[in-house]
Order: sequence, then C-alpha cells, then structure tokens
Amino acid sequence: MSARLGFPDLGIGIGLRTPHYRHILDERPKIGWFEILSENYMQTEGRPMMILDQIAERYPIVMHGVSMSIGSTDPLDTEYLRELVRLRDRVGARWVSDHLCWTGVHTHNSHDLLPMPLTEEALAHVADRVRAVQDLLGAPFILENPSTYVEFAGSTMPEWEFLSRLCENTGCGLLLDVNNVYVSSRNHGFHPHVYLDALPMDRVVQFHVAGHTDNGDHCVDTHIGPVIKPVWQLLRYAWKKGANASILLEWDAEIPSFDEVRADALRARRYLS
Repeated sequence: MSARLGFPDLGIGIGLRTPHYRHILDERPKIGWFEILSENYMQTEGRPMMILDQIAERYPIVMHGVSMSIGSTDPLDTEYLRELVRLRDRVGARWVSDHLCWTGVHTHNSHDLLPMPLTEEALAHVADRVRAVQDLLGAPFILENPSTYVEFAGSTMPEWEFLSRLCENTGCGLLLDVNNVYVSSRNHGFHPHVYLDALPMDRVVQFHVAGHTDNGDHCVDTHIGPVIKPVWQLLRYAWKKGANASILLEWDAEIPSFDEVRADALRARRYLS
C-alpha cells in the first residue's frame, strides 16, 4: 500500500459550515476542498442535503464523523455505518474519518469525544472494530488523534504508540490534528515533538489545524480561530518529517466570514514554504 494509502492531496480546505452556504453557492470561492460533519447530512433530505449536493458538484468533499464511537464496548452501529456509506457514495467523498475515542455506552450517547484507556486490550478491541469498518467501507478508514483533558490511570502506553500500532495492525490512516497535539501536550505535560516523532508519517492522509482556548493551566479545543503560531509550527514540523498531506482549517464557534476563514487557512502556505 502506497504512502497516503492512495488518497489524493487535496491541498488546503476548510470545514463546510451553514453560515457560509450562500457565499459558496453564489461566489464559488477558490478553495481546494470542503470537509463535512457526517452526521449533519445523514438521514435527511432537507435543505442541508440539497446545498451539499450542489457544493459536491463543484468541490471535493471529505467526511468527518463524531459518532462512530470506535472505542466503545457497544456493538458497532451497522445502520449508522450503512448510512455513512450511502452518504459517501452520494457526494463522492474522497475518504471517511472519525476520532480515536468512545462517545457512549449501553446505547447512551454522551455527545462528547471521551478518551481511551491506552492498553493492549483496548488496542486489540479497537483494531478489530477498525477492520470491520474498513470491510464495510471497502477502503482504509482514517482516525483522528483527539484532544484530551484526563488520562486513565491504567493506561500502559502513550497515545502516539497506540495510534502507531493501530495503523500497523489494521492499515488505517491518520488524520493528524496538530492543534489537538498542542492542546494535549499542554494538558498532560509532554513535548509535542515526542508525539510527532513517533507517528508513521506515511499514514497521514489529512491534517487539521484550528484555534483553541488557552486558560493558562490548561487548553480547551474550542475550534475558535485564528490558529496560533505554535500550532502552525507543529504543522511545519510534521510536514518536514514527510507528512505532506491535505490540510484543513476547522472553525466551529464564533464563525466569521468565509473570506476570513479562508485567509487563515491559506496561512499554511507561509509556514510550509
């Protein structure tokens, strides 16, 4: 399997958000691609889907989910996965991603991305579930490193080792969120370069950059921009180590105009040149 798992480099993109619908349709702005939140367009035939169909005719689309709960002990939701495949096929999404986390148990959804216990047992459990997802997708599944605020006392390995071994064991890809690396490094006291140095960079299919909220003694991944310089520097560090992949800016709260979000995303060129 080749580097980037056969997926294209889409360049620089931004997350598709409702306040920008009209601007995108009317102005057809120059941007490489859009990432959608999968759940926003599942089990609906309303206006969001109509808008997405039009945008997908003009721009590459990538799907990013928050509800697969790949780390949960609940059985995988096969109806959710089938709906995910239907949406992917409808809009021609280049790949499908979600988070290394669990979101609930006993069918209860916490609507939060909860941290994993990083153990051998958890690794084997998640690997089995990733393989099942990939069988249904008929393509490599892409997993994002989460931002975390607490850790399990029983963990036996760091997150970077868990992710690296998961890639090796399943053939999955990575969505490397360098903002999450920065946030977690601040919250847990590790050096972000240690994290990045341990990852298989040829498995990185996509990057996320985003803003966050710095509360002094901890950081919160709020996706409020603009992106700060240390996060851009981590992107450059990973890029120079060989992770030359598609880059996406997330801006999910206090969302400004499309042009302002696009301008912040394009700052990536300055740091990578």
